[in-house]
Amino acid sequence: MRNRKKLCLMILAAMGAVPSFAQPRRGGSTEPGANVRSPEVLPDHRVTFRIYAPKAAEVSVSGDWVTQGRGTAGKLEKDDQGVWSVTIGPLVPDFYNYTFTVDGVRTVDPKNGLIKPGNNSTSSMVEVPGDEEAFESTQPVPHGEVRIAWYHSSVLDTMRSIRVYTPPEYDRGSARYPVFYLLHGSGDDDAGWSTVGRAGFILDNLLSAKKIKPMVVVMPNGSMPRGSGTEAQDLFARELLENVMPYVEKHYRVLTDRDHRALAGLSMGGGQTLRVAPAHPELFAYVGVFSSGVRQEMTGDFEKRSAAFFENPEKTNKMMKVFWIGVGEKDQGANPGAKNTAQILKAHGVKYEFHESEGGHTWINWRHYLNDYAQLLFR
Repeated sequence: MRNRKKLCLMILAAMGAVPSFAQPRRGGSTEPGANVRSPEVLPDHRVTFRIYAPKAAEVSVSGDWVTQGRGTAGKLEKDDQGVWSVTIGPLVPDFYNYTFTVDGVRTVDPKNGLIKPGNNSTSSMVEVPGDEEAFESTQPVPHGEVRIAWYHSSVLDTMRSIRVYTPPEYDRGSARYPVFYLLHGSGDDDAGWSTVGRAGFILDNLLSAKKIKPMVVVMPNGSMPRGSGTEAQDLFARELLENVMPYVEKHYRVLTDRDHRALAGLSMGGGQTLRVAPAHPELFAYVGVFSSGVRQEMTGDFEKRSAAFFENPEKTNKMMKVFWIGVGEKDQGANPGAKNTAQILKAHGVKYEFHESEGGHTWINWRHYLNDYAQLLFR
């Protein structure tokens, strides 16, 4: 068959009738805009963003480098081919979320397959490589696995999923491991920490550097399908205690005493952590609150719900190995609550660590918080 096609082309060539085919552009497509490259990370840590939108009147790009105080949003300029572009930076090496706004419509980068998923919105991601982000990058080290497990929730009467990180040697032995329950924020689901949060890679790198002990990390879905505010927090507390933890302890080789359990969360997950851990000091020896806290007007309610935590500070301090709070100095929404939480603990004589970092309410901070907090666990 191939020889027959070749013969036909030879005959057509001899007759001067070989059909004219357009040369494919780089990438194998003749579609307009097919050659657009975005994002393009330059050697000096600047990043060029491009999008093909010939009929657009205005295009801009913004990312969490703005919230972190590392740069500004940028307006793109259009060339005569209908390609809009702008160069941002230089940026501090890190992973950044970003989106385009095309004539008022928010959109991901159609040329970038690296996506931050979420319940409420989706954005694109770009890695600016460098020493500062080595802790979260994909390194040539032994890697664990992030598994998806499904279970039936008796609290919600539906199927739910969790992501579970197991260390590299998990399947090669029978040892039991400490367990760390890691909660995401509002708008995300159980995929958040293992995708944009880079949790698996952060843990792999820490393990390789012998900075942490091997552990199982459970990332539940903290977004509730019903309820809001305190109602949703109470619902998740039940979900965690009645469904997630029993499922994990049945299906994974984890230690089940409080000294080998940790709980931490960011933003909404930090609020959920404060809902669960102080009310159940018998369950968790390690607590982490990232970019969250107790608002001033909720102080009395928090103290009431956490009576078991505050009634005997000396006992609590012996039981509690780490109570870690981290928040960005520019995080206007969470910073006051985080500081108020620290003041509540101080007033009751409960030991804690408070860390105020640069920037605001972003995954940039939360990945650093995970890296720092994980190194304190199960020592």
